[in-house]
Amino acid sequence: MKKLTIISGPCAIENEDTPLLIAEKLKKLSLLLDFNLIFKGSVKKANRTKLDSFTGIDEDEALRILEKVKTEFEIPVTTDIHESADAEKYASVADCLQIPAFLCRQTDLLIAAGNTHKAVSIKKAQFASAESMKFAVDKVRSTGNENIMLIERGTFFGYQDLVVDFRNIPLLKKIGFPVIVDCTHSLQKPNQSEGVTGGSPVFIKTIANAAMATGADGLFLEVHPEPSKAKSDGANMLPLEHLEEVLKKAKDIFNLMNED
Repeated sequence: MKKLTIISGPCAIENEDTPLLIAEKLKKLSLLLDFNLIFKGSVKKANRTKLDSFTGIDEDEALRILEKVKTEFEIPVTTDIHESADAEKYASVADCLQIPAFLCRQTDLLIAAGNTHKAVSIKKAQFASAESMKFAVDKVRSTGNENIMLIERGTFFGYQDLVVDFRNIPLLKKIGFPVIVDCTHSLQKPNQSEGVTGGSPVFIKTIANAAMATGADGLFLEVHPEPSKAKSDGANMLPLEHLEEVLKKAKDIFNLMNED
């Protein structure tokens, strides 16, 4: 039976202690529940609403912390890139480069990520159809890189909400690469008048279970020991203490869907 893939970690690398705490918990759960783990932490956050929003700590320091997570817990790590120049530098640490949803049409960025020959995860834009993601995949594949994942993260539903169309899971899978469902960003309430993105984390477990039931290969979950104190995307993150409960149920459904 194939293994479930979990991409998880804090939204951003905001200090050293929090990523290490989260990584320790994730590593234990990966051994307990037997899933493939990729630790996620953004080195920088380029897509923010307000000028004074947190965008990250020093870039080199964030990369050092990400590398410490990788070596100390012996787990692969991923971070997002926003400019072509980021690709080679971040690939010196990251095992997988993530293409943010708003940038999934950026040809130079996709090709730069592909040229590192690291895994590339591409988030489907909130405005893009599942079928159109084939063209994003083709750009990475043009480099000879076939190590690709697609991430569903919701579709704009009016100006300040997102909805997950689970028809996208089988449609994305037709492209021929693993499909991951982002259970936390898909519950965002973007473009709020106060300039800070909101969210509905109460539905994280619902999205995770539905993702497994519709054939997704894995889940993307941003977690934090104290989401209310997180410097980025705290409104839609899962409290770390609830992660085991969510993953146990999701794994049960995944196993049922993938019985031989």
